[in-house]
Amino acid sequence: MKCIQIIIPKRMKGERLDVAISKMLPEQSRSKITSWVKSGEAMINERIFKPKDKVSGDEIVSLALNQESNYDWLAEDIPLNIVFEDDHIIVINKEHGIVTHPGAGNRSGTLANALLHYDPSLSKLDRAGIVHRLDKNTSGLMVVARNIKSQKLLVEQLQTHSVVREYSAVVYGHMISGGTIDEPLGRDPKDRVKQAVIRSGREAKTHYRVIDRYNNHTHVKAILETGRTHQIRVHLSHIGHPLIGDFIYGGKVRYPKKASDILKNKISNFKRQALHSKKLTLNHPESGELISFKTELPKDMFDLIKVLVEFDKN
Repeated sequence: MKCIQIIIPKRMKGERLDVAISKMLPEQSRSKITSWVKSGEAMINERIFKPKDKVSGDEIVSLALNQESNYDWLAEDIPLNIVFEDDHIIVINKEHGIVTHPGAGNRSGTLANALLHYDPSLSKLDRAGIVHRLDKNTSGLMVVARNIKSQKLLVEQLQTHSVVREYSAVVYGHMISGGTIDEPLGRDPKDRVKQAVIRSGREAKTHYRVIDRYNNHTHVKAILETGRTHQIRVHLSHIGHPLIGDFIYGGKVRYPKKASDILKNKISNFKRQALHSKKLTLNHPESGELISFKTELPKDMFDLIKVLVEFDKN
């Protein structure tokens, strides 16, 4: 039996218990959460409640889940690139190619498996302390909570958009200036694997600024105001500037006129979306101090930009 705990935020006061828990555990279905509450696997202060009961905020919900639960994740000795850590948080620079946490088809080899090996006490927390995720083929900074208080406060910062997440992206096309993309996102009705701009979707807002322009491509800074699945990838594709290497939202590989063999080779062999979580700014959950972390571009994106610059010179 695996036992985890979550704290219901004050801002959820008046909501149904099952609704509040489902918002804290978005990867779980509402029906599954309702069944946990009814069966007594989800309890508040060791008392059983009904799914429709209202919460007042700050309740500690204990989830006692069986061995087949997604929370029964294995610890694995996988290297981690740790940028910062203390008793309350761990900041990690995730490599591309690593899934954030186990799911269908990815039971091992994930960041969560690595975290559980690095710090076994994280098994007591929902999702091993992970409070936000990066796509498998997106690299960069992530913050992980090391205790329930930190997890609650970090989740609240993410939901109130006070965590600043800045990304670097290399896109097709020559952008003239920056701007804001304010378009709702939801599942693509034609392809359940993809996200799309749809009127019935959830609010999604991305701010972007030009870092550097090349003849046929642009290096962009993107700042998330919301954090929807594939948000930057979908938004930039929506305005006609998909990411290099994004074969889901970018379509076929495109080459500029008179592209050199070196440039063609670099673009065609860039096998992941050119997206890196470069900067992360948040309030420390214990001290309240505003802290910021920044990483350099990974080698594959650095080399891609270098080739684009060289092509411009010719």
